[in-house]
Amino acid sequence: MDDLFNHADFRHESVHFFRDRPSGLKAIIAIHNTRLGPAIGGCRMRPYKTTSAALSDVLRLSQSMTYKCAVGGIPFGGGKAIVVADPARDKTTELLHAFGDAVESLNGRYITSFDMGTTMDDVRTIGEVTAHVGGIDAASGNASASTAQGLLACIKASIRYLQGAGKSLHGTRVAIQGVGNVGGRLARLLAAQGARLVLADVDRQLAGRMAEELGAELAGSEEILAADVDVFSPCALGGILDETSITRIRAPIIAGGANNQLASPSVGKKLKVRGVLYAPDYLANAGGIIDLHYQLNRAPRENLQAHLHGLGDILRRVYERSDETGLSTNAVADEIAEEVVRRGSIDSAIAS
Repeated sequence: MDDLFNHADFRHESVHFFRDRPSGLKAIIAIHNTRLGPAIGGCRMRPYKTTSAALSDVLRLSQSMTYKCAVGGIPFGGGKAIVVADPARDKTTELLHAFGDAVESLNGRYITSFDMGTTMDDVRTIGEVTAHVGGIDAASGNASASTAQGLLACIKASIRYLQGAGKSLHGTRVAIQGVGNVGGRLARLLAAQGARLVLADVDRQLAGRMAEELGAELAGSEEILAADVDVFSPCALGGILDETSITRIRAPIIAGGANNQLASPSVGKKLKVRGVLYAPDYLANAGGIIDLHYQLNRAPRENLQAHLHGLGDILRRVYERSDETGLSTNAVADEIAEEVVRRGSIDSAIAS
């Protein structure tokens, strides 16, 4: 427990540990902040080697959810769940029900959904024992589609900020690392608007099929960092941007769908010094949680589309404040999110 209290990322309202021996459940649910509303965030299932690694992940991810909701303008706080298990081997109905019981025990303070290692079907199973779930009937059919649409708006805003308001995507070169649920949808959206793509994925067959479909170039997952492109879009695992990897990146813009892209906040400052325009990850990928908000509140789809498009406007304000203050874009986004949480009003994200 001392490890938790002394953890550099522990600034949370509560952290809950669950163990259910019959099902094999070992889970952590972190509630970072509920000032704007109940904590919301997906359930990630991974076979972490240590509890310490799982704890570090859930603390960082839940804080990012608070910031994502705040800058995205939705009335939720930040939470996250980690189930320490191999989804290919350990996932059972009993395990998911045990996790659902854990969620239910928090009495609505935390709303769960799917994340890495879990699916909408898993959320339906969890929902058999708790009402505190989202993502079963996403407003756009799949929240990944909304994540990709919001990310597209942020890529457009970044290009226009750097190259002028009249710049279109036609002919723009974009490298996408990870072409799964979000990256694959983003690739199709970009290709439809005339962008030229370089694609990479640890699943080489998946990347190859998509490259053939879209007329894109194919690269290795490490090789793509050095691609000669206008935009680098990391859409796979987090931690991809560290002091070593950023020296290889040639793109003047980084805007991707992966969570926790920066190995540490200081990397954002180094990107600014290098003249790289970095779209803070939790803003660029906020479309999925915005979709979930519209699902839970049964709001009209046309309002969702306007909300997703508005992420580009918020990002532009982040860039402007970064240039005015000299702060890194991730530091500016954190400031804006913290201001919104302090005020307790999501309207302040748009006004900042």
